[in-house]
Amino acid sequence: MPLNLKLTRRAMACGIGAIVALCVAGPALAQAKITLKLGHLANEENVWHKASLKFAEEVAKRTNGEIEVKVFPNEQLGKETDLIKGIQLGTVDFTITGESLQNWAPSAALLAVPYAIRDLDHLDKVVDGPVGQKIQKAIEEKTQLKPLAYFARGPRELTSNRPIKTPDELDGLKLRVPNVPLFVKVWEALGAKPIPMAFSEVFTSLQSHTIDAQENPLALIKSASLYEVQKYVNQTDHVLSWIYLVGGSKKLGRLTPEQQKAISESAKAAQAYERELFLADEKQLEADLKAKGMEFVASDKAAFAAKAQPAVAAALPADLKPLYDEIVATK
Repeated sequence: MPLNLKLTRRAMACGIGAIVALCVAGPALAQAKITLKLGHLANEENVWHKASLKFAEEVAKRTNGEIEVKVFPNEQLGKETDLIKGIQLGTVDFTITGESLQNWAPSAALLAVPYAIRDLDHLDKVVDGPVGQKIQKAIEEKTQLKPLAYFARGPRELTSNRPIKTPDELDGLKLRVPNVPLFVKVWEALGAKPIPMAFSEVFTSLQSHTIDAQENPLALIKSASLYEVQKYVNQTDHVLSWIYLVGGSKKLGRLTPEQQKAISESAKAAQAYERELFLADEKQLEADLKAKGMEFVASDKAAFAAKAQPAVAAALPADLKPLYDEIVATK
C-alpha cells in the first residue's frame, strides 16, 4: 500500500495531530518500562530493607520512571545463596550479600574477619580504597555480580554473665560460636573455650549453663531476647564487617549508559541513607538493651586485637594473606 494512502487512513481514524505526535514521540512510547527485582533476607523493619526502598525510589526518580525496582524482603525470592544463583541465571536482578560470596570468590571471606577492621572510618577507607577495589573486582569476575554499594554491619560483641575487659579474663569461658573454623581458632587463641553450635540452640544452652557466653551483633542479641539469660555486653567489636548491594553484571550491561549511571548514583544515595539509619539504629539498640537490664562493658579492644591477629593471620589461606595485610595496614 502506498505510504500516502496509509497516512490518509490513519488520519481518518486518529486525526492528523495524533499522527504527528506518534511520529515525534514514537521511540519514547515504544520503549517498554523495565521492571527489576531486588530480593533480600531482612524483614521490613531492617535498615537494609529501608535502604532497598530508597534505592528503588531513587532509580524511579533518576530514570523518569523508565525503570522500576520491586523489593522483596523476608527471603520471598529465596535464601541468600538462592538469590545469588538467581542473579546469575537472570531470574533476580539485585540482592544484599557479603561473605557468602566466598563460595565463588574466596576474597569475599575478608568481608568478615576478626580484628581486620578497626572502626567505621577504617572500614570506609578499606572498602573505598585499593584493597576494596581488588575484592570487588574479584567478586564481579568470579560471580558476575557487580557490587553497587556497601553497608556497614553492626559489630559482633561478646555477651556473658561476668564483665570481661581483657582477654585474660576469658579464662576458659565456654563460648558459643558459629561453625566457622576461623572463629574457633581465634577464640581459642584469646583463651576462651569456643563451642560451635546452631544459633537456634543458644538461648536454652545459656539458660541451662551448657555454655556461658555467646557473640553476636546487638540486633540479634535483642531479637533473640538474650538479655533474659545474659547480663553483660562486652564491647569487644571483634568483627566489624560490611555487606554489598549487588546487581547482575549481564543485566546491567544491557541497559543504556544513562540508565546504568542512574542505577549507580541511586545505589550510592541508598548507601548514604542506610549509614544514617544504621548509626541511629545502633544507638537505639544499645538503649533498648540497657533498658532490659544489660550492662555495657568497655573492653580493651586493642588488647583483644593484639592477641587475636596472629591467630587470624595463621588461619587465613595463603592467597588471602596479602589482602588481609593490606586491610590491616590501611590508615
